[in-house]
Amino acid sequence: MMRFWSCLGALLALFSHISRAQSRPSLLPLPAEMHWGQGRLNLRTPLKLQLNTSPDPAVAAAARRMLARLQGPAEPAKGPVLQIRYGRTGLPEKLDEERYSLRVTPVGVSIDAPTSLGVLRALATLEQLPITEKKQRYLPEVDIQDQPRFAWRGLLIDAARHFMPVAVIKRNLDGMAAVKLNVLHWHLTDDQGFRIESKVFPRLQTMGSTDGLYYTQAEVREVVAYAAARGIRVVPELDMPSHTTSWIVAYPRLASNDSVYAPYQKWRTTNVAIDPTRETTYTFLDSLLTEMTGLFPDPYFHAGGDENDGRNWRRTPHIVAYMKANKMVKDDGKTVDKHQLQTYFNRRVLALLQQRGKTMIGWDEILGPDLPKEVVIQSWRGKKGLSDAARLGHPVLLSNGYYLDLNYSAASSYLTDPLPADTPLTPAEQRLVLGGEAAMWAEFADSTVLDSRIWPRAAAVAERLWSAQAATQDVADMYRRLNLLSPQLETLGLRHRRAPELLLRQMAGTTSMLPLRTLAEVIEPVKEYKRHFQGYDYTTASVLNRLADAAPAESEVARQFAVLVDSVVAFKPTSPNWLPASLRQLARLQTQAVRWQANDILLQPLLATNPSLTEYGPLSTRLAAVATVVLERLTQLQTGQSPSLAWLAATRATLDAAQAPAGQAELAVVKAARKLAGL
Repeated sequence: MMRFWSCLGALLALFSHISRAQSRPSLLPLPAEMHWGQGRLNLRTPLKLQLNTSPDPAVAAAARRMLARLQGPAEPAKGPVLQIRYGRTGLPEKLDEERYSLRVTPVGVSIDAPTSLGVLRALATLEQLPITEKKQRYLPEVDIQDQPRFAWRGLLIDAARHFMPVAVIKRNLDGMAAVKLNVLHWHLTDDQGFRIESKVFPRLQTMGSTDGLYYTQAEVREVVAYAAARGIRVVPELDMPSHTTSWIVAYPRLASNDSVYAPYQKWRTTNVAIDPTRETTYTFLDSLLTEMTGLFPDPYFHAGGDENDGRNWRRTPHIVAYMKANKMVKDDGKTVDKHQLQTYFNRRVLALLQQRGKTMIGWDEILGPDLPKEVVIQSWRGKKGLSDAARLGHPVLLSNGYYLDLNYSAASSYLTDPLPADTPLTPAEQRLVLGGEAAMWAEFADSTVLDSRIWPRAAAVAERLWSAQAATQDVADMYRRLNLLSPQLETLGLRHRRAPELLLRQMAGTTSMLPLRTLAEVIEPVKEYKRHFQGYDYTTASVLNRLADAAPAESEVARQFAVLVDSVVAFKPTSPNWLPASLRQLARLQTQAVRWQANDILLQPLLATNPSLTEYGPLSTRLAAVATVVLERLTQLQTGQSPSLAWLAATRATLDAAQAPAGQAELAVVKAARKLAGL
C-alpha cells in the first residue's frame, strides 16, 4: 500500500511538473541560460521594490513602470521583494555590458548586473514572465543568466519621408526596450525633408519640405532622454552628399550646379548631391555639425553616403575640372571617378565629426581602400559589403536582410545572421561585426501605418541579434513566441494591430467589416519597392489609407494556412495512418476554404460601391477561386483520388492568375495552395 501511494505521489508530482512546464512563459529574445524550478511566486501580494543605496533614477523609474504594469500602482509596505543590485549607472560612453542574472523564487525576485543597462534588460525579461491561471497571477521559479550576442542591436526609423511625431517615436522606443533593441537610428534628413530644427540654418527645416514638419531641438532632447531612460542610444543620420535636395532647396549655394530646386514631392531618388569641391560647403557643414552633434550625446554619428551615382558631379564642368586636377580618375587616366571624390568628401566630414568626438558611420557605398578604418560601415546592399568592410579593418553593421519596409516575412529576417556558421571572416574580422539594425524606411509608412510595418517582425531581428545562434534555429517556435509577444506590445501603446483595424472600419463604413477583414487578412502589400512601378504615382501628399496599407506586412492567417498544408502534404496517402492523422488538419483547411469561397459574394457589393476599394475586386474573386481549388484537392485527398492532368493544368492556370497583384497588394495564400495541389 505504501508503495502504491508513493507511486501515486510521484505521478502527481510529475503531472504537476508537466503542467507547470507547459505554463512556462515563452520569452523573446531567448536568454543565454534558463533553468526552471517547480515553485512559483504568487502575485496576489505585490512586489516591494528594493534598490541600490544610491539608485540610478532611470533604473528606479523603469522598475516602477514595470511593477505598475505587472501589479498596479500601489507598492506594499511588506511582502515579497524585487531586489535590484548593480554597479555602474547611466549609459556608458561606448558599447558596454548588458549582462544580468535574474532569479525568481517563491519568496521574491533578485536582479544582479554589472551596469544599470543590464538591470533594464532584466526588467524587460521579468515583464514577460507573469502567468495567469484560474484568475491568479504568478511568476514561475526560474534562474536566468543572460547577455547579448551582439552589442549593437538597432532599429532605423525614417522620419524624413513621412514625419513621425514624438509620440510615435516614444511608443516605438518602448517596443524596442521590450525586446532589448538598444540603438535608435533616427534618419532625420533626405530629399523630401530636413526634420530637425537648426537655429544656425533655419531655412533647412522651414523650406526643405512640402509640409514644414520637423522636431524642435527641445523635442530632440526629450526623445534622447526618453530613450536613455530605457537603455537605448540615439544615433542621428544626416544623409549626405546625396539625398540632400531639401538642403539645396533651403540653401542653393550648396548645389553642384546652377539648377533651381523646389521641395521634392516624389519618393524616387533625385540623384542630386551637394558640391564637395567648394570650401564653403565644408564651412556650412562645420557650423551645422557643431550644432547637431551637440544635441546627441552618443559617440556615433551617421553621415549617410548612399545612392550617389555621381551624375550630378559628372555633368558639372567645374567639378569635373576639380576631379581631373586632383587626379580623381580611373585607371585609364581620363575618366573621372566619382567614388574618389566621395571618399575625399567623406574624409572631410570624418575630420569634422572627429573634432567633435564622434565616430562616423556610413552606408556601404562609401567603402574603399582609401577610407580611414575608424569609419563604421553599415551594409544594406548585401553580405559582401559586410565582409569586404571587415577585411579592410572597418567596424561593420548588417542591415541587409533586415529591411522591414520590403514586407518580407519575419522568418526571412530571423534566418539572416550577421555571422552565419559558414562565415568567411577570420576570428579577428568577426570581432569587427558590431551587430545589425532593422530598417523601416517610410515612403509607404506614415505615422498611422508605421507600427504595423515594424511590429511584431522587428522582434525576430531583436532575437537574432541578442540570442545565441545555436538556440535560435527553430522558426516555428519563433513564430509561436512572436504571436504571444504581439498582444504584450499593445499594452505598451503600440498600435500595430489597432491601427489597421481602424482603417478597415473606415473603409467598411456602415456595413459589416467582417468580409473586408477576411480579404485583408490574407493579402499583403507587394514586396520590395514594386509600389513605385504599378501605375500609382505616389507623392509626399499621398494618403496611405488603401487596403494595401491596412493589410499586414506578413499575413499570419496565410502563414498558418501554409503550416496546415505542410502538415497534410507531409503525410503519405499510402500510409495506413494517413487519413486518421490528417483528419483534423483537413477539416481545418476545409473550414478555412469554405469561408474564403463564400466571402466573395458578401464582399463584392462593398467593393463595387466604394471607389477606394473597387480595385481590390479581382483579389476577392481570385481568393474564391483559390478556395475552390483547395476544396477540390481536399476532396481528392479524402477519397484517395489522384488529380487528372486536365485538373492540374486548369489549377495551374487558376493559381497563376491568382498570383497577379491588384491595388498594389497580392494574395498571400497562393504559394501554399500550389503546394497542396502538387504543383
